[in-house]
Amino acid sequence: MRRNRIWLIIIIALAIFALWVSLPDNAGIVIDSNGDGTPEVNFSLRQSLGLDLVGGLRVLLAAQLPDGSYTAGDLQQAANNVARRVNGLGVTEATVQVQGSNRILVELPGVTDPQQAVDTIQATALLEFVNFSGLGAQAADYDGRKILTTRQFEIASENEVQPEGEVSPLTGQPFQTVMDGSGLQAASPQYQNGQWFISFELTPEGAAIFGPYTGANVGQPMAIVLDGTVLSAPVINAQLTDGGIIEGNFTEQEAQQLALQLRSGALPIPLAVESAETVGATLGQQSINLSIRAGIIGIVIVLLFMVIYYRVPGVAADLALLVFIILNLALFKLIPITLTLPAITGFLISVGTAVDGNVLIFERIKEELRAGKPLNDAIEAGFNRAWRSIRDSNMSTIIICAILFLFGQTPGASVVSGFAITLALGLVINLFTAVLVTGTFLRLLVALFHRPLTQRAWLLGA
Repeated sequence: MRRNRIWLIIIIALAIFALWVSLPDNAGIVIDSNGDGTPEVNFSLRQSLGLDLVGGLRVLLAAQLPDGSYTAGDLQQAANNVARRVNGLGVTEATVQVQGSNRILVELPGVTDPQQAVDTIQATALLEFVNFSGLGAQAADYDGRKILTTRQFEIASENEVQPEGEVSPLTGQPFQTVMDGSGLQAASPQYQNGQWFISFELTPEGAAIFGPYTGANVGQPMAIVLDGTVLSAPVINAQLTDGGIIEGNFTEQEAQQLALQLRSGALPIPLAVESAETVGATLGQQSINLSIRAGIIGIVIVLLFMVIYYRVPGVAADLALLVFIILNLALFKLIPITLTLPAITGFLISVGTAVDGNVLIFERIKEELRAGKPLNDAIEAGFNRAWRSIRDSNMSTIIICAILFLFGQTPGASVVSGFAITLALGLVINLFTAVLVTGTFLRLLVALFHRPLTQRAWLLGA
């Protein structure tokens, strides 16, 4: 009995936390104590919604390198960088996944500016600090012009393409790259004196390069180059050991976009947009409301059936089913899982499997009671003997979900992944709620109403 009470406390605490997480208006906990715009605590709990519910942009990116010249890890790294850029656009419900051996699929629900999103995703954002020493006043003439640097020449040679851009008039060779964007630790847009600029911080490795160079070239110009184009060529006024600023007559949007690209890093593989389409929400708000209403009605009918058919065990099952639903909704936000119509369908099916586990247990208990076992012994035997059936049936379905998820990684089949994930998640949670949660509630109910339950078998559905 003491063990059941401990589990009851744990279940109630878990349910309260899950209920708080799953509240529709709960966006999480954000604490910005110093008001600098960067929260010290950012526990986001926004529910991600898919394209079929809110509409948005779907972009398919293709690698622009020959097969065999890059690895699967390179493609995954490119996808990770794309994901960071997308998140920087404020699209928290975005989906970025590798498709096949040379493509990346990006889905951006609710995007209002498709062109900006495509430009930000595709841009390579190769930032370079270039040696302009000796050019003097000529350095200012290079603003906005495309130059060829030693780093660009290396990349072009690796990719077997012809490099483009102006070379140094002093040497007739590509301009020397002092440091590229890999030496940056942070970058953020700043506004001061009517001008937008980028403030950056250096990594220890970047500082080891940048500090000595700027210290030895005080009074000389140094170009700041993005994707081969000179943004500006300021004069080095002092040694810079931990960071600096990038100026270039930016608008607010350009400054934010450039800072985002610099934080995200250059893409290890050049990507081209193979297709881009604006997707309208396939379900109107009325259809969504009807779908939610249908799901609620179905769950209420299941709850009523369990109480009417199994009586007191049905009450325990209903309480466990409510915990099951709350836990699922909370994990959808915590993981997070992007909810699409197939994903919602997978969740509703998992509700049915949760009830199925309880049905197996209660039928076992009824068989034990008919065989003449005492009530407590019948309950323990029912749970023990039904556990293997519940475990094996759930595991077999989870295996099918894993296969569906793998198929969902191929081009054009991503919609299957959401269904597989929510169904598998529900099956895993069911292993906890159908046995442990239902068992805890049922044992406590039996302890409270032991005499009437032993005298009136119909209260147990027997």
